[in-house]
Amino acid sequence: MTTLPGVDLTAVRTAVAVADAGQFQDAATTLSITQQAVSKRIAALEKDLGVRLFTRTARGARLTIDGQAFLPHARELIRAAERAAASVRPGSRALRVDVIGRRLCPAGLLRDFHRAHPDTELDVVTLFDADAAIAAVRSGTIDASFRAVTLPARQLPDGVEAAWVFDEPIQLLTGPAHPFATARTVTPAQLAGHRIWMPGIVAGTEWAAYYEDLATEFGLTIEVTGPDFGTEPLLDTIADSSSLATFVGADTRLVWPADQDLRRVPVHHPTPVYPHSLIRRTDNPHPALTTLRTYLGSTRPADRADGVWTPRWAR
Repeated sequence: MTTLPGVDLTAVRTAVAVADAGQFQDAATTLSITQQAVSKRIAALEKDLGVRLFTRTARGARLTIDGQAFLPHARELIRAAERAAASVRPGSRALRVDVIGRRLCPAGLLRDFHRAHPDTELDVVTLFDADAAIAAVRSGTIDASFRAVTLPARQLPDGVEAAWVFDEPIQLLTGPAHPFATARTVTPAQLAGHRIWMPGIVAGTEWAAYYEDLATEFGLTIEVTGPDFGTEPLLDTIADSSSLATFVGADTRLVWPADQDLRRVPVHHPTPVYPHSLIRRTDNPHPALTTLRTYLGSTRPADRADGVWTPRWAR
């Protein structure tokens, strides 16, 4: 069976330098190494390839027929290596950020950032939950993720950091026949005894932890029964019901037909807020990540607003 010999890229670069210079000594000067080192690299490369690439003449080094055949491929190999290095060099590739869902608040935060920094290339992804996001940040699959972090900071993996960036108020979404459809605001206490339907809650996720704590704190009934068919069927059900409502983030982008006449009702006294944090590796050198963190820091309030409620793990 024929095998492809291992080729040392440094030796390939040396061969191209000799071909361009026409002299071993001139190539050595270009590469800032000794002529002996050039000779050793060429000899090792010729041994790996099983052919002679150069013949020495009174005028210097001349490519053999095999060397002439090898040279254009050697140049392409070097160009490919340079392109590969450039593709991951900090600042030369897109910043890859997880936003949970494209209709949700983190996607809006990232859109605002891009409007402020339109030259920044972004690769936007949506991962399932915080565990997957933290693992992806840790492994370097993504650069950052917007999440509600239920873990204490000391339990995050080494080298991974989460910083609070935004509190998103929670609103009640009702149909026109619901008792709170005409309310200007409601309090969490007023919601006790009313059915709040959220079939998209998945056990073990950060949003499940958030709404479980919210329900426990204010004695709410949050139902997760029934299959989750997506946003549109949920809105259809809420629009037609006089007893079911659901929670949505104030910055969640929802569009529904005018005849559904859905209502967003702010919740106050206190205002439940969903705490978004940015997760990143502390040693990630991507300059756009630094720009993103600076931007988020400039738009975030110095302190959490008065009159809000968050779970204990977010305080």
